[in-house]
Amino acid sequence: MNEVVLTSDDSSSIYSSRFDALYHSKHGAIQESQHVFIKSGLQEFIHLRKTQELNVLEIGFGTGLNALLTLIEAESRNINISYKGLEAYPITDDLFHKLNYSSILDCENEFNSIHSTPWNEVSTISRSFTLFKKKCLFQEFEDEKRFDVIYFDAFAPNTQEELWNLDMMKKMYSLSRNGSILVTYCAKGVVRRTMQEAGFEVSRIQGPPGKREMLRAIRTT
Repeated sequence: MNEVVLTSDDSSSIYSSRFDALYHSKHGAIQESQHVFIKSGLQEFIHLRKTQELNVLEIGFGTGLNALLTLIEAESRNINISYKGLEAYPITDDLFHKLNYSSILDCENEFNSIHSTPWNEVSTISRSFTLFKKKCLFQEFEDEKRFDVIYFDAFAPNTQEELWNLDMMKKMYSLSRNGSILVTYCAKGVVRRTMQEAGFEVSRIQGPPGKREMLRAIRTT
């Protein structure tokens, strides 16, 4: 049975009984998401490309925390973000209501909107943020859209090995465009080499609290 737990920065995560794993780092859910996906992914892309409109893809929608932080970033920067989050096993309403992100970040309406919008259709959450939550297995996902930033937030390779193989990384490459950035909390050498084989230029960079390194991949051709 899944249950909500507190991490070291006092923000919530969920323990998944299906995968025997936490959705976020035990060292801090918000701290991890902010560092890995917002600072190292979204903010880096905006800094490099100076863009006001971009498409974001998330592999592992989970609690909706990454989507919420991205919405906050879009509003603060006055940029337009089209966000697509993929999730094979959506959390229940009961678990959602136990998460404390909205009280910590003072964004109850936004977080409620993220979770109350229907699956498999586009919803306008704010003037700067549209959301499409798609319920599907990641391996089955196809899209004509090309994404500027990809948050690769699946469970770890020792838990969901099939999502970190070469076929999956080639799919991520095909869903990106020149200059796109993919970020993940994982820093395993085999994952880095698989991303490189798929065509990405991959760097190890500073990790979030409690983790020395993470990976950032850029499509350069």
